[in-house]
This record gives sequence, structure tokens and C-alpha cells, in this order.
Amino acid sequence: MAKWLIGNKELNTVLDPAFGLGVFSRALLNHNNNLKINGFEIDENIYEKAKINFKNNKNISINLSDFMHNDWDNKYDGIICNPPYFNFRDYDNKNILEEIEKRISFKLNGLTNLYTLFLVKSIFQLNENGRAAFIIPSEFLNSDFGKLIKSYLIKSKTLRHIAVINFKENVFNDALTTSAIILCANDNKSCKVQFSNVRNHNDLSNIEKAIESYPDYLSNGRTVEFDNLNPELKWRAYYQEQNAVKYKNLVPFVNYGKVLRGIATGSNEFFTFNMSKANKSGIAKKYLLPCICKSIDSKNSFFTNDDFDKLQANDKTVYLLNAVNPDKFVKRYIACGEEQEINQKYLTEKRNPWYSIENRPPSPIWVSVFNRTGLRFVRNEANISNLTTFHCIYLNMFSAPKTDLFFAYLLTDVSKQIFNDNRREYGKGLQKFEPNDINNSKILNLELLTSDSESEILEYFNLYRNSVIEKKPDESFVNNINDIFIKYYT
Repeated sequence: MAKWLIGNKELNTVLDPAFGLGVFSRALLNHNNNLKINGFEIDENIYEKAKINFKNNKNISINLSDFMHNDWDNKYDGIICNPPYFNFRDYDNKNILEEIEKRISFKLNGLTNLYTLFLVKSIFQLNENGRAAFIIPSEFLNSDFGKLIKSYLIKSKTLRHIAVINFKENVFNDALTTSAIILCANDNKSCKVQFSNVRNHNDLSNIEKAIESYPDYLSNGRTVEFDNLNPELKWRAYYQEQNAVKYKNLVPFVNYGKVLRGIATGSNEFFTFNMSKANKSGIAKKYLLPCICKSIDSKNSFFTNDDFDKLQANDKTVYLLNAVNPDKFVKRYIACGEEQEINQKYLTEKRNPWYSIENRPPSPIWVSVFNRTGLRFVRNEANISNLTTFHCIYLNMFSAPKTDLFFAYLLTDVSKQIFNDNRREYGKGLQKFEPNDINNSKILNLELLTSDSESEILEYFNLYRNSVIEKKPDESFVNNINDIFIKYYT
């Protein structure tokens, strides 16, 4: 990152918006001890230590203030940063967004995370021919909130290189997320962006070679012209091979149905019950909605009434408070919640009454939110509700009669490979799917199957279901279904 800035022959002034203990400044000074560096730090303890570290260098100025609210009128030859990782809910972004939108004349999303705002503000503050190097979470490349950030990067014509760090290791100690090095230049030397995957230290050396060769690009990297960059797409398509290209006759997932998140309570501890808690609180069963509250309570591909009865008998948390026309015991429990200020939490304070729950009917299929081995689908045969531990899959009126066929497809490796193109990747191999990640995915066009093929698939499906119900799951039946789809769609 320091070498990228040093590559600017006009480099004299440098900004580090999240100075910390000055790691980047030391790297830059090793190349050029005459640089004038301006830093911002909001942690007073770190600020004091940094002042001591650089007390003998008069070219370094460190400010104990928030970069996002200061320094708008200064421009720099180089900006280098590892910004703080904050979710949009973890800071008051309203005033920051208003200021940025006013300055850059560009509308941003209210859900935008803080680190991307650091990036946008820094690009605005680049001198002509100035360069910026950021290391930030890569999630914005493949998330909904990142679409406007990507649009701004395209509009600014400053983006030059995105190097996505290997997902097996975590660069950020305090956030379970993947990372990317973003290199920008406010020059007219290129109309392309290079994308790289960094899987090991050897790949890092390729990034150094790319920096040294700029504005030329390495032949082993993927380059995309600005005019061909689509901010609406997940940019994973530019740096990783897509699984969907292996198959033919793909259609949008939404042709068959829609995915919504599970019920969000705002306080699971308050709203969820096992029978012991219900009896102790005097809550009658008519006020309890059967609900899967933890993914660990549904380990198999089929969740049946027997499964629910066993969880209830083992006093597991499988009920959700549904306080419609509450009696005196429910009212007393609600009052206890108000004493604990449950009614003032982020979600509950927006509801009327605060203890009401979302109107989310049971879905026939659940899908996992997080995974390390691929999406997990569950057939909700018990027809109960679910919290956000699962997303809900609702089939449309045309697909509902063939729910078993649809679910049989979801069980296969083929389906999971195609869905994987839309995954979000986090540290240590963790993957996440938001509802729209699946809604925006492709699936095989099941309408093209012959009636004989459908019958064969359903026969294997029923054999597999029976093996699961009998606690002897036989994956060979799913493999047979998978082979049928490979035969028809490759």
C-alpha cells in the first residue's frame, strides 16, 4: 500500500484518516523521510502513544478528532488508511451522510458502513495525480448497500485495482469479515480496473509487480473497463470464476418463489419460551406460537411434527410470545418487559404495540443464513414459524404444487454451486446469504424436465426422506438426483 503511494512522483503530502499507532506512516517514511503526514485519531490513549512514537518527527501532525467531521477543504498527494469497521447501526451516520452527499453531489445509502464513507471522502480529497490505498472489508463488493459505493467509484474514474484477500485468514482482528486492498489514482492514465485474488504471499508479490508496472497491467490479472463495470452486479464475477456458467437453461429464482428473512423479535430472550418458562410465567399455550428459534434444533433436511414434539418434551425453546388480546398473566409479563426497557430496543420501539410480532406465516422451506459447507435447506413439514436463524422460502401459486420437486433440486450440489455465486464471504471460511442474495440467484429451469424425469427424481426424493426419518440418511439418493440434473442441464 505504501509503495502505491510512493509511485506518485509528486508525493509530498499524505493523509492517514485512521492513524492508530502510525504503521503506515513508518512504512512511508522508510521510503521518503521528507513527507508531510497528517493523521486523525479519535482514541485518546492511542493518540497519546502515537504522539510519543513520532515526537521527534516535525513533519507528522496527528489530530485528536474525527476525520469524518473535519478536514474537508484540504487535498493530499497520497491517502492511506485502514478505517474503522462499524455497522451502520453502530454510529450516527445521518449527519455524516448529509455532509458527504452535499460535498460530492452524490446520493448514498443510509445503510452504508462507515469504512466506505472513509473511502468516498478520501477520494474527494485527492490532489490531481494523487493516489489512495485502503484496506477495507470486501463485503461492499457483493452487498446491496455497496451498489451506490461502486457507482461512485465508477463515476470518479479513480479506481485502479482491487485485490481481494484470501478468505481462509482474517485480516481484521475485531471483525469477522473478509478484506480487500483498494488502490485509487486521480489521474488520466487508465480507463480500466484490475481485479486480483490474493491467496498467499506469492500473490502479494504479484500485486507489487502490478504497482510497479502501472499504468500498464499484468497479463495474469483480470481487467475491466469502467464502461463495462456494472454496480448492480456482485463484483465477485470480476475476480472469481462463476459456477452458473457450467449449466444451461437457467432462470431467475424469483420465477418460482421468494425468500424473506425469519421473524426478528428485537429481544429473543424476552419473546421466546420453553414450557418451563411459560408455566413459571403463567402464559397459556394460546399465547405461544410454535417456532424454531435455533438452527441447532433442526439438524436434518426434514423437520416433522415428531421433531417438534421431542423438542417440546425436552423443554427446548420452541415458542414465541404472541400476545394478541392478552390476559392478566400476559399483561404482567409485558409489564416486566417494560421494566427491563425491552420496549425501547431498536426493533420493539418501532412497533405498535411494542410487544407485537411480525406477521410472517410459516414457510414450506427454510434455508440457513450462515454456513461453511454450503447452503442448508430444511423442509418444514411441521408448518411452524422460524426466527432469523433461517430465511423463509415461499413458493408462488404455480410452483407450490411441486414443492417436493423444488426441494429435491435444492438438496443437490448443483443448486448449491449455482447459489454460491451470490454468497457473501467472511473470515475463516464463513459464508452468508441475505434473502436477496438468493432472490437474485439463478436456478435450473425445472419446467424443462420430462414427466418421467420428474417421477424418477421424486422416487429418489421419497427414498431419501424415508432414510432421514428413520435416522439412517442415505446421501446416495441425493447424488442420484444430482446426476439427473447434470445430465439434463450441462
